[in-house]
Amino acid sequence: MDLKEQFEKAAAASKNLPSKPDNQTLLKLYALYKQGNEGDLTGNLPDINDFVGRAKWDVWSALKGTPVDQAQREYIDFVESLKSAD
Repeated sequence: MDLKEQFEKAAAASKNLPSKPDNQTLLKLYALYKQGNEGDLTGNLPDINDFVGRAKWDVWSALKGTPVDQAQREYIDFVESLKSAD
């Protein structure tokens, strides 16, 4: 199975974790997924009153410059660690 297939499999598995992750974990999953799927963040900073959008923007922008394949590997490993945590 190639990296993209493993990444997609991990994305599907992330929806069926044994327990619901906390918000910080969800944000990390989001950022790694977006970086692994789309690459560096583009677009404008969300409005200061858009707390969720701003949090997502912040964590994804922190990964700027991370290669897509590296983000995919980190996402796969992170999902695996969450699956085995419980």
